[in-house]
Amino acid sequence: ILPAANASEYIVGEGDVLIVSVYENPDLSTKVRVAANNTIRVPLLGEIDIKGLTVSKVSSKIESLFADGYLVNPQVDVFIEEHRSKKAIILGQIISPGQYELRGKITFLEFVSKAGGLKTDAGNVATIKRKSEGENKQITIDLDLLIKTGDTSLNIPVQDGDTIYISKARMYYVSGEVEKPDSYKYESDLTVIKAITKAGGFSDIAAKSKVKIIREIDGKEHTLERVAMDQPILPDDIIVVPESFF
Repeated sequence: ILPAANASEYIVGEGDVLIVSVYENPDLSTKVRVAANNTIRVPLLGEIDIKGLTVSKVSSKIESLFADGYLVNPQVDVFIEEHRSKKAIILGQIISPGQYELRGKITFLEFVSKAGGLKTDAGNVATIKRKSEGENKQITIDLDLLIKTGDTSLNIPVQDGDTIYISKARMYYVSGEVEKPDSYKYESDLTVIKAITKAGGFSDIAAKSKVKIIREIDGKEHTLERVAMDQPILPDDIIVVPESFF
């Protein structure tokens, strides 16, 4: 049974097992599994359509139906005894990729946390493939905006059947006379000086005015010589800081 706070907002669906408890009328209380057409059968009332209703709305609907000529001031409680399997899949740059059950409402970030969190080389894009009303939809989430900027409008609920893919980060490379030559995770608004700062700054013998970028353009390698410090960096760029001979 779900915690009370989430339970009333849970949308009931096919395969869920409900306990319908009618106060002071145990003969009307029942345990029922939601049918494929999103209906349940309740004593006296017969088949009731509950498509898209939360647990609290199912209670209210049964109460109003009983009040219509059957019972005076009926009180009905509905509990979920057993959940159907609502699942979503998360793949890509995540600590523990796989399929996870959804219990109640769960946001994108809660689901990422459930799967162990993002890997260090996760990119800044998450893609959600979703079936909605028979159509395949693709939703893109900018992880930089969501996590770094705190744009909570992107923290959308995960739905049954979603497949989430966390992209791998694009990289750039800094080589030569810097303190920490290495590959680094690409971020937007990156410039030569920011990239060199990430790599620990220039070494004592760096030729600061002769920095070059090796960049692939249309499948061919090009070398940009003596680049400005505010020159934008692109993914897969190699920044080369030569040694000064003076």
